[in-house]
Amino acid sequence: MRLTEARISHLSHLVRNALHKGGLADFPDEPAAHREAKAVLSSYARMEEEADAYARERISRLSRRVLEGGREWEILHRKYFEEEMARKKL
Repeated sequence: MRLTEARISHLSHLVRNALHKGGLADFPDEPAAHREAKAVLSSYARMEEEADAYARERISRLSRRVLEGGREWEILHRKYFEEEMARKKL
């Protein structure tokens, strides 16, 4: 699932509110906290997109053709995606 700007903004509000209500963080500058949360979430979304592109490229380079949407494609995509995310330490 791709994260749109609206979803990232919504998630940033949820995270900040949960941290505040849980007593885990206090945000004296709410707009700055919102911007920072959005930046972190955007960065994560971008890395997921890169890992997805890497997995797709790796599957396309296989000597045999693997059809997207099939069980084998899904298994390979998950494997390569997780490898790339682990390589990025995420």
